[in-house]
Amino acid sequence: MEVKIHLRIWQQVILCLWLEQVLKGVVTVESPTSQIAGSSVFDDANLMFEFLLGGVEMDQDSNIVLFDKEMASMRQGRAFLAQINDNIPRSLSSTVQMVISLKDQGRRPLTPAQFETLVLSMVYTAYRAKHQRVKEDLEASGGALLQLANVTVHQLRGSYLFNYA
Repeated sequence: MEVKIHLRIWQQVILCLWLEQVLKGVVTVESPTSQIAGSSVFDDANLMFEFLLGGVEMDQDSNIVLFDKEMASMRQGRAFLAQINDNIPRSLSSTVQMVISLKDQGRRPLTPAQFETLVLSMVYTAYRAKHQRVKEDLEASGGALLQLANVTVHQLRGSYLFNYA
């Protein structure tokens, strides 16, 4: 029960970090999930927030599915699901590999598409961790989630939450 509360808090932190990125104007171009001409990044952030608040679940193929079928059938809903189900790392090893490659970029800022992938990877990893039954798997997912959050904070502030030196 306590792990679920921590994961819910992490999901809210992730969304806040992503919204902070958008509101600070770091992301100034259209998001990859935008499907409507003239759609702003603020609209995309609001939609993503609505999709996640509406509830998600993971199906037997480890794909994210929206509870709200109406949202899932919208063009933006389909684009969101395609982004989270097709463009993010699925395994812990591929998530860790993505973190390593992002850290290797050094101080160069991420592109909007890379940042969106980073945030959605955190959401997916948090959701996957929430459903882990084996303690070692839960700890590994939690470690990957912490590394993803660390890279996100580095992109927003220019310094890491934790240094692993």
